Amino acid sequence: MEKGAKTNDNATAKIALEDGTIIKGEGFGHETTSTGEIVFTTGMTGYVEGLTDPSFKGQIMMSTYPLQGNYGVSDDWYQSAKIQVEGYIVREVCKNPSIYSSQKTLDEFLREFKIPGISGIDTRELTIKIRQKGTMKCALSTEEIDDSELIAQAKNQLSIVDMDLVPQVSTKEVVTFGENFKQKTALIDCGVKKNIIDGFLDKGIGVVLFPYNSDYKSIMEYDVDGLMISCGPGNPEKLTETVETIKKLSNKLPIFGICMGQQIIAKSFGAKIYKMKFGHRGSNQPVKDLESGKVFITSQNHGFSVDNDSLKDSPLKLTQVNLNDNTPEGFTHEELLINCVQYHPEAGPGPNDTNFVFDKFKKMMDEY
Repeated sequence: MEKGAKTNDNATAKIALEDGTIIKGEGFGHETTSTGEIVFTTGMTGYVEGLTDPSFKGQIMMSTYPLQGNYGVSDDWYQSAKIQVEGYIVREVCKNPSIYSSQKTLDEFLREFKIPGISGIDTRELTIKIRQKGTMKCALSTEEIDDSELIAQAKNQLSIVDMDLVPQVSTKEVVTFGENFKQKTALIDCGVKKNIIDGFLDKGIGVVLFPYNSDYKSIMEYDVDGLMISCGPGNPEKLTETVETIKKLSNKLPIFGICMGQQIIAKSFGAKIYKMKFGHRGSNQPVKDLESGKVFITSQNHGFSVDNDSLKDSPLKLTQVNLNDNTPEGFTHEELLINCVQYHPEAGPGPNDTNFVFDKFKKMMDEY
């Protein structure tokens, strides 16, 4: 949803929200106008990973930590092949990072992928507004545009609930990683992060990556030892084909889900999904394991959740909860080899409290 083809150089930029709010600041990145759902993320670091995370497709990302860009950009940190967000909002952008591993500045990074950015605004005040009113449709412009037109663009865009985003980020063909590994898992790509694939490879597990709408027969043809459903953007209610595939494979393979993967598996067993007020995005979400009583600090990025009450009538057993709002963070099946988490155990740059989840899935495959 991008217009224009110029670059931006310290021009005035502004944000319009669907409630009519206009906020002005300084533009950076590409000179264009873009729309999306405005969301905030709380990590102090990890802006490259966040910007390239497919789960942010359709959204304008705002960092609550005030300084961004101070350690530059390296393609080693990309979670996909490009920036996935529709726009980027920061309090202050560093245009002259000084670090040996940096290949480009944050400003150059956004220009490369034609994404607009805005700095010089009160991100604390805007975060409070989103927490109070919930996420909203937003338009960000680094061009000359009337306030009324920008507000109209914010209001008239589709809600993220109605967007079909996963087809835009999922692989179009089957791709294999770690071909020589003895053990391998199928991975249904709803918007997978590079760190998830690396997490499997680090454990000696090969990965066969499938498009989100792959049928169960094509997956079984690859003689895999397990099945994983990845994270991804938007509304899991849209993924009816993926849900049907899970239903047919649930008793044939050990199954593991991360983030949207948890929601899709929950749907396949009759649980309900709802859109959260402002979601969980950042690297400091506390999760309690109900069996051990341990609390983990986790990285998360989601705006939808499984309805806790709807799990009571399903064969799924709640295993972990979020200590901030009691939303479900993990569950297992009462009989089948199914384990899911809402957070990201593969988190980069961190925290790494829950990396053991990959070992748990490997053990499930070993015992199957």
